[in-house]
Amino acid sequence: MSEDEGAGVPIIDLSLADDDLVEQIAEACSTWGFFQLTNHGFPPDLVDEFRSQMKEFFSLPHDLKICLKRDENNARGFFDDELTKRRRDWKEAIDVGVPGSRDWSVPDDDASNECLDGFNRFPAESDAPKFRPTVVRYFQACESLADRIAVLMGKGLGRGGNIETEKQKDTFFQELRTKHTSYLRMNYYPVCPSTMHSRPDDKPPPLGISPHKDAGFLTVLVQDDDCHSLQVARYPNGDESMKPRWVTVHPHPGSFTINTGDMAQIWSNGKYKAPLHRVLTNDAKVRYSAPFFYNPGYRTEIAPFLAQKPRYNPCSWGYFRAVRFAGDLTDLGIEIQISDFEKEAESPHIEKQARFTCEVDCCSRFSVEKFRPLAEV
Repeated sequence: MSEDEGAGVPIIDLSLADDDLVEQIAEACSTWGFFQLTNHGFPPDLVDEFRSQMKEFFSLPHDLKICLKRDENNARGFFDDELTKRRRDWKEAIDVGVPGSRDWSVPDDDASNECLDGFNRFPAESDAPKFRPTVVRYFQACESLADRIAVLMGKGLGRGGNIETEKQKDTFFQELRTKHTSYLRMNYYPVCPSTMHSRPDDKPPPLGISPHKDAGFLTVLVQDDDCHSLQVARYPNGDESMKPRWVTVHPHPGSFTINTGDMAQIWSNGKYKAPLHRVLTNDAKVRYSAPFFYNPGYRTEIAPFLAQKPRYNPCSWGYFRAVRFAGDLTDLGIEIQISDFEKEAESPHIEKQARFTCEVDCCSRFSVEKFRPLAEV
Protein backbone atom coordinates (compact mmCIF):
# COMPACT_ATOMS: atom_id res chain seq x y z
CA MET A 1 0.00 0.00 0.00
CA SER A 2 1.44 3.37 -1.00
CA GLU A 3 1.28 6.45 1.20
CA ASP A 4 -1.96 7.76 -0.27
CA GLU A 5 -3.86 4.50 -0.62
CA GLY A 6 -6.46 3.81 2.06
CA ALA A 7 -7.83 0.55 0.70
CA GLY A 8 -6.62 -1.19 3.84
CA VAL A 9 -9.05 0.66 6.11
CA PRO A 10 -11.59 -2.06 6.97
CA ILE A 11 -15.14 -1.83 5.62
CA ILE A 12 -17.69 -3.46 7.93
CA ASP A 13 -21.30 -4.30 7.03
CA LEU A 14 -23.55 -3.61 10.03
CA SER A 15 -26.23 -5.97 8.69
CA LEU A 16 -24.01 -8.99 9.44
CA ALA A 17 -24.78 -11.32 12.33
CA ASP A 18 -23.56 -10.02 15.69
CA ASP A 19 -20.91 -12.73 16.08
CA ASP A 20 -19.28 -11.64 12.82
CA LEU A 21 -19.61 -7.96 13.70
CA VAL A 22 -18.01 -8.42 17.11
CA GLU A 23 -15.01 -10.17 15.57
CA GLN A 24 -14.55 -7.68 12.73
CA ILE A 25 -15.01 -4.57 14.88
CA ALA A 26 -12.60 -5.85 17.54
CA GLU A 27 -10.00 -6.57 14.85
CA ALA A 28 -10.45 -3.13 13.24
CA CYS A 29 -10.25 -1.30 16.58
CA SER A 30 -7.15 -3.27 17.58
CA THR A 31 -5.21 -2.81 14.35
CA TRP A 32 -6.41 0.39 12.66
CA GLY A 33 -8.61 2.20 15.17
CA PHE A 34 -10.59 3.11 12.05
CA PHE A 35 -13.22 1.38 9.95
CA GLN A 36 -15.94 2.32 7.50
CA LEU A 37 -19.47 1.22 8.32
CA THR A 38 -21.99 0.29 5.62
CA ASN A 39 -25.65 -0.75 5.85
CA HIS A 40 -25.85 1.25 9.07
CA GLY A 41 -29.59 1.83 8.88
CA PHE A 42 -29.53 5.62 8.68
CA PRO A 43 -32.37 6.94 6.48
CA PRO A 44 -30.62 8.35 3.37
CA ASP A 45 -32.98 11.33 3.30
CA LEU A 46 -31.92 12.29 6.84
CA VAL A 47 -28.23 12.25 5.90
CA ASP A 48 -28.95 14.25 2.73
CA GLU A 49 -31.02 16.83 4.60
CA PHE A 50 -28.37 17.11 7.31
CA ARG A 51 -25.64 17.70 4.74
CA SER A 52 -27.80 20.34 3.07
CA GLN A 53 -28.49 22.18 6.33
CA MET A 54 -24.82 22.04 7.30
CA LYS A 55 -23.86 23.72 4.02
CA GLU A 56 -26.59 26.33 4.42
CA PHE A 57 -25.35 27.20 7.90
CA PHE A 58 -21.79 27.85 6.75
CA SER A 59 -23.08 29.96 3.86
CA LEU A 60 -24.68 32.40 6.33
CA PRO A 61 -23.05 35.84 6.63
CA HIS A 62 -20.07 35.78 8.97
CA ASP A 63 -21.61 38.37 11.29
CA LEU A 64 -24.54 36.01 11.97
CA LYS A 65 -22.24 33.07 12.69
CA ILE A 66 -19.92 35.08 14.92
CA CYS A 67 -22.89 35.94 17.17
CA LEU A 68 -22.95 32.23 18.05
CA LYS A 69 -19.23 32.09 18.85
CA ARG A 70 -18.08 29.85 21.66
CA ASP A 71 -15.90 31.36 24.38
CA GLU A 72 -14.01 30.56 27.57
CA ASN A 73 -17.30 30.06 29.41
CA ASN A 74 -19.14 27.99 26.80
CA ALA A 75 -17.59 25.19 24.75
CA ARG A 76 -20.54 25.08 22.36
CA GLY A 77 -21.20 27.27 19.36
CA PHE A 78 -19.43 28.54 16.24
CA PHE A 79 -15.67 28.97 15.95
CA ASP A 80 -12.99 29.56 13.33
CA ASP A 81 -9.91 29.74 15.55
CA GLU A 82 -9.44 26.31 17.15
CA LEU A 83 -6.00 25.10 18.14
CA THR A 84 -5.06 21.44 17.62
CA LYS A 85 -1.72 20.52 19.15
CA ARG A 86 -1.21 24.29 19.62
CA ARG A 87 -1.59 24.97 15.88
CA ARG A 88 -4.55 26.80 14.36
CA ASP A 89 -6.87 24.73 12.17
CA TRP A 90 -7.93 25.80 8.65
CA LYS A 91 -11.67 25.46 9.15
CA GLU A 92 -14.92 26.84 10.48
CA ALA A 93 -17.05 24.70 12.80
CA ILE A 94 -20.04 24.64 15.12
CA ASP A 95 -20.48 22.29 18.08
CA VAL A 96 -23.89 21.08 19.29
CA GLY A 97 -24.08 18.82 22.35
CA VAL A 98 -26.62 16.84 24.31
CA PRO A 99 -28.59 19.33 26.46
CA GLY A 100 -27.95 19.39 30.18
CA SER A 101 -31.65 18.62 30.70
CA ARG A 102 -31.42 15.83 28.07
CA ASP A 103 -34.64 17.32 26.66
CA TRP A 104 -34.40 18.99 23.24
CA SER A 105 -37.81 20.62 23.72
CA VAL A 106 -36.45 22.83 26.51
CA PRO A 107 -35.13 26.23 25.28
CA ASP A 108 -31.40 26.04 24.65
CA ASP A 109 -30.55 28.89 27.04
CA ASP A 110 -32.72 27.54 29.88
CA ALA A 111 -30.78 27.12 33.12
CA SER A 112 -31.58 23.39 33.16
CA ASN A 113 -29.64 22.96 29.93
CA GLU A 114 -26.34 24.16 31.32
CA CYS A 115 -23.61 21.58 31.84
CA LEU A 116 -19.83 21.48 31.94
CA ASP A 117 -19.64 22.12 28.18
CA GLY A 118 -22.11 25.00 28.38
CA PHE A 119 -25.30 25.24 26.33
CA ASN A 120 -26.18 25.06 22.65
CA ARG A 121 -26.23 28.07 20.36
CA PHE A 122 -28.31 27.77 17.20
CA PRO A 123 -28.94 30.41 14.53
CA ALA A 124 -32.29 32.21 14.72
CA GLU A 125 -35.15 30.32 13.11
CA SER A 126 -35.63 33.24 10.72
CA ASP A 127 -32.04 32.80 9.46
CA ALA A 128 -32.01 28.98 9.23
CA PRO A 129 -35.54 27.59 9.76
CA LYS A 130 -34.69 23.91 9.21
CA PHE A 131 -31.24 23.81 10.80
CA ARG A 132 -32.08 23.04 14.44
CA PRO A 133 -34.79 20.39 13.86
CA THR A 134 -32.63 18.61 11.28
CA VAL A 135 -29.54 18.66 13.51
CA VAL A 136 -31.54 17.33 16.47
CA ARG A 137 -32.95 14.41 14.43
CA TYR A 138 -29.49 13.59 13.09
CA PHE A 139 -27.96 13.84 16.58
CA GLN A 140 -30.51 11.40 18.01
CA ALA A 141 -29.87 8.92 15.19
CA CYS A 142 -26.12 9.15 15.90
CA GLU A 143 -26.76 8.40 19.58
CA SER A 144 -28.46 5.11 18.68
CA LEU A 145 -25.77 4.09 16.20
CA ALA A 146 -22.90 4.97 18.55
CA ASP A 147 -24.52 2.99 21.36
CA ARG A 148 -24.77 -0.10 19.18
CA ILE A 149 -21.15 0.16 18.05
CA ALA A 150 -19.94 0.68 21.64
CA VAL A 151 -21.76 -2.43 22.86
CA LEU A 152 -20.27 -4.49 20.02
CA MET A 153 -16.83 -3.15 20.94
CA GLY A 154 -17.45 -4.23 24.53
CA LYS A 155 -18.36 -7.75 23.44
CA GLY A 156 -15.08 -7.84 21.54
CA LEU A 157 -13.16 -7.67 24.81
CA GLY A 158 -14.33 -11.17 25.62
CA ARG A 159 -17.55 -13.06 26.04
CA GLY A 160 -18.63 -15.95 28.16
CA GLY A 161 -17.32 -14.47 31.40
CA ASN A 162 -19.01 -15.02 34.74
CA ILE A 163 -22.34 -13.38 35.50
CA GLU A 164 -20.77 -10.66 37.64
CA THR A 165 -18.33 -9.69 34.89
CA GLU A 166 -21.08 -9.41 32.30
CA LYS A 167 -23.21 -7.43 34.74
CA GLN A 168 -20.40 -4.91 35.27
CA LYS A 169 -19.97 -4.56 31.53
CA ASP A 170 -23.72 -4.01 31.07
CA THR A 171 -23.67 -1.39 33.83
CA PHE A 172 -20.85 0.50 32.09
CA PHE A 173 -22.72 0.68 28.79
CA GLN A 174 -26.02 1.54 30.47
CA GLU A 175 -24.30 4.51 32.12
CA LEU A 176 -22.66 5.47 28.83
CA ARG A 177 -26.06 5.28 27.13
CA THR A 178 -27.97 7.36 29.68
CA LYS A 179 -25.32 9.83 30.89
CA HIS A 180 -23.20 10.39 27.80
CA THR A 181 -22.03 13.96 27.12
CA SER A 182 -21.63 13.65 23.37
CA TYR A 183 -21.47 16.45 20.87
CA LEU A 184 -21.79 16.83 17.13
CA ARG A 185 -19.29 19.01 15.30
CA MET A 186 -20.02 20.36 11.83
CA ASN A 187 -16.86 21.32 9.91
CA TYR A 188 -16.36 23.50 6.86
CA TYR A 189 -12.90 23.51 5.25
CA PRO A 190 -12.55 26.40 2.77
CA VAL A 191 -10.26 26.23 -0.23
CA CYS A 192 -6.71 26.88 0.96
CA PRO A 193 -4.55 28.61 -1.69
CA SER A 194 -1.37 28.04 0.34
CA THR A 195 -1.77 24.28 -0.13
CA MET A 196 0.05 24.82 -3.45
CA HIS A 197 3.45 23.12 -3.52
CA SER A 198 5.49 26.28 -4.07
CA ARG A 199 5.41 28.60 -1.06
CA PRO A 200 7.70 31.62 -0.82
CA ASP A 201 8.40 31.14 2.89
CA ASP A 202 9.21 27.40 2.58
CA LYS A 203 6.87 26.70 5.49
CA PRO A 204 4.64 23.62 5.38
CA PRO A 205 1.08 24.34 4.23
CA PRO A 206 -1.56 24.70 6.93
CA LEU A 207 -3.64 21.68 7.86
CA GLY A 208 -7.39 21.43 8.13
CA ILE A 209 -6.74 19.78 11.50
CA SER A 210 -3.29 18.99 12.87
CA PRO A 211 -2.44 15.41 13.94
CA HIS A 212 -4.47 14.43 16.99
CA LYS A 213 -6.39 11.64 18.69
CA ASP A 214 -10.07 11.92 19.61
CA ALA A 215 -10.60 12.17 23.34
CA GLY A 216 -13.90 10.33 23.82
CA PHE A 217 -15.04 6.72 23.46
CA LEU A 218 -15.73 6.59 19.73
CA THR A 219 -16.46 8.89 16.79
CA VAL A 220 -19.09 8.54 14.05
CA LEU A 221 -18.04 10.64 11.04
CA VAL A 222 -19.91 11.57 7.89
CA GLN A 223 -17.73 13.24 5.25
CA ASP A 224 -17.78 14.21 1.60
CA ASP A 225 -17.37 11.27 -0.76
CA ASP A 226 -15.42 13.26 -3.36
CA CYS A 227 -12.81 15.14 -1.29
CA HIS A 228 -10.37 12.77 0.37
CA SER A 229 -8.54 14.71 3.08
CA LEU A 230 -8.71 12.52 6.20
CA GLN A 231 -5.50 10.62 6.90
CA VAL A 232 -4.58 8.09 9.57
CA ALA A 233 -1.05 7.46 10.83
CA ARG A 234 0.40 3.97 10.32
CA TYR A 235 3.56 2.98 12.17
CA PRO A 236 6.16 0.34 11.27
CA ASN A 237 5.30 -2.76 13.31
CA GLY A 238 2.88 -0.64 15.34
CA ASP A 239 5.78 1.21 16.99
CA GLU A 240 4.53 4.75 17.72
CA SER A 241 8.06 5.94 18.44
CA MET A 242 8.79 5.59 14.72
CA LYS A 243 7.92 8.10 12.00
CA PRO A 244 4.45 7.30 10.64
CA ARG A 245 3.30 7.17 7.06
CA TRP A 246 -0.02 8.85 6.40
CA VAL A 247 -2.76 6.79 4.76
CA THR A 248 -5.70 8.56 3.17
CA VAL A 249 -9.16 7.29 4.08
CA HIS A 250 -11.21 7.07 0.88
CA PRO A 251 -14.87 7.18 1.97
CA HIS A 252 -16.99 4.29 0.77
CA PRO A 253 -20.17 5.84 -0.72
CA GLY A 254 -22.96 6.00 1.84
CA SER A 255 -20.75 4.86 4.71
CA PHE A 256 -19.81 6.34 8.06
CA THR A 257 -16.18 6.42 9.16
CA ILE A 258 -15.77 5.16 12.73
CA ASN A 259 -12.74 5.60 14.94
CA THR A 260 -11.94 4.71 18.52
CA GLY A 261 -11.04 7.38 21.07
CA ASP A 262 -8.77 7.77 24.07
CA MET A 263 -11.38 6.59 26.57
CA ALA A 264 -11.90 3.34 24.65
CA GLN A 265 -8.14 2.80 24.69
CA ILE A 266 -8.04 3.18 28.47
CA TRP A 267 -11.16 1.05 29.01
CA SER A 268 -9.79 -1.74 26.83
CA ASN A 269 -6.39 -1.47 28.59
CA GLY A 270 -4.75 -0.64 25.28
CA LYS A 271 -6.32 -3.39 23.17
CA TYR A 272 -8.27 -0.82 21.16
CA LYS A 273 -6.09 1.93 19.70
CA ALA A 274 -7.03 5.59 19.53
CA PRO A 275 -5.48 6.42 16.15
CA LEU A 276 -3.50 9.53 15.33
CA HIS A 277 -5.14 11.28 12.37
CA ARG A 278 -5.17 14.60 10.55
CA VAL A 279 -7.07 16.50 7.86
CA LEU A 280 -5.34 18.01 4.83
CA THR A 281 -6.34 21.27 3.20
CA ASN A 282 -7.32 21.46 -0.47
CA ASP A 283 -6.51 24.15 -3.03
CA ALA A 284 -9.42 23.32 -5.34
CA LYS A 285 -12.39 22.01 -3.32
CA VAL A 286 -14.22 22.94 -0.16
CA ARG A 287 -14.95 20.06 2.21
CA TYR A 288 -17.65 19.37 4.78
CA SER A 289 -17.61 16.76 7.51
CA ALA A 290 -19.45 16.07 10.76
CA PRO A 291 -17.98 13.93 13.54
CA PHE A 292 -20.27 12.80 16.35
CA PHE A 293 -18.13 12.37 19.46
CA TYR A 294 -19.64 9.72 21.75
CA ASN A 295 -18.35 10.71 25.18
CA PRO A 296 -18.85 9.31 28.71
CA GLY A 297 -20.67 11.11 31.53
CA TYR A 298 -18.77 13.93 33.20
CA ARG A 299 -18.61 12.04 36.51
CA THR A 300 -17.56 8.77 34.90
CA GLU A 301 -14.15 7.42 35.81
CA ILE A 302 -12.71 5.42 32.94
CA ALA A 303 -10.40 2.62 34.03
CA PRO A 304 -9.19 -0.61 32.40
CA PHE A 305 -12.06 -3.08 32.51
CA LEU A 306 -11.16 -6.09 34.69
CA ALA A 307 -7.54 -6.00 33.53
CA GLN A 308 -5.18 -8.17 35.61
CA LYS A 309 -2.33 -5.77 34.87
CA PRO A 310 -3.88 -2.34 34.24
CA ARG A 311 -1.72 -0.03 32.13
CA TYR A 312 -3.63 3.11 33.12
CA ASN A 313 -4.76 4.90 36.25
CA PRO A 314 -8.45 5.84 36.35
CA CYS A 315 -9.25 8.94 34.28
CA SER A 316 -12.12 11.30 35.09
CA TRP A 317 -13.83 12.14 31.80
CA GLY A 318 -15.07 15.53 33.07
CA TYR A 319 -11.53 16.57 33.96
CA PHE A 320 -10.01 15.25 30.73
CA ARG A 321 -12.69 16.97 28.62
CA ALA A 322 -12.38 20.30 30.43
CA VAL A 323 -8.60 20.43 30.17
CA ARG A 324 -8.63 19.34 26.52
CA PHE A 325 -11.17 22.07 25.68
CA ALA A 326 -9.10 24.68 27.50
CA GLY A 327 -6.15 23.69 25.31
CA ASP A 328 -8.29 23.87 22.16
CA LEU A 329 -9.33 27.42 23.01
CA THR A 330 -6.13 28.85 24.47
CA ASP A 331 -2.52 27.71 24.35
CA LEU A 332 -1.83 26.21 27.78
CA GLY A 333 1.38 24.48 26.77
CA ILE A 334 1.49 20.70 26.39
CA GLU A 335 -1.93 19.21 25.57
CA ILE A 336 -3.32 16.60 27.98
CA GLN A 337 -3.00 13.01 26.70
CA ILE A 338 -3.89 9.58 28.07
CA SER A 339 -0.16 8.94 28.41
CA ASP A 340 -0.47 11.21 31.47
CA PHE A 341 -2.56 8.44 33.05
CA GLU A 342 -0.22 5.54 32.34
CA LYS A 343 0.80 3.68 35.48
CA GLU A 344 4.46 4.63 35.18
CA ALA A 345 3.76 8.29 34.37
CA GLU A 346 4.59 10.89 36.99
CA SER A 347 1.95 13.37 35.92
CA PRO A 348 0.43 16.22 37.94
CA HIS A 349 -2.90 15.46 36.24
CA ILE A 350 -3.58 12.57 38.64
CA GLU A 351 -3.64 14.90 41.65
CA LYS A 352 -5.30 17.72 39.73
CA GLN A 353 -8.19 15.58 38.55
CA ALA A 354 -8.92 14.61 42.16
CA ARG A 355 -9.17 18.30 43.06
CA PHE A 356 -11.28 18.96 39.98
CA THR A 357 -13.72 16.19 40.92
CA CYS A 358 -14.16 17.69 44.38
CA GLU A 359 -14.38 21.33 43.33
CA VAL A 360 -16.28 21.35 40.03
CA ASP A 361 -20.05 21.23 39.62
CA CYS A 362 -20.57 19.46 36.29
CA CYS A 363 -24.05 21.01 36.02
CA SER A 364 -22.39 24.41 35.68
CA ARG A 365 -20.35 25.74 32.78
CA PHE A 366 -16.62 25.21 32.80
CA SER A 367 -14.63 28.44 32.96
CA VAL A 368 -11.15 28.41 31.47
CA GLU A 369 -10.13 31.34 33.67
CA LYS A 370 -11.56 29.90 36.90
CA PHE A 371 -9.95 26.50 36.46
CA ARG A 372 -6.78 27.55 34.63
CA PRO A 373 -4.58 26.56 37.62
CA LEU A 374 -5.90 23.00 37.30
CA ALA A 375 -5.40 22.90 33.54
CA GLU A 376 -1.90 24.33 33.34
CA VAL A 377 1.07 22.00 33.81
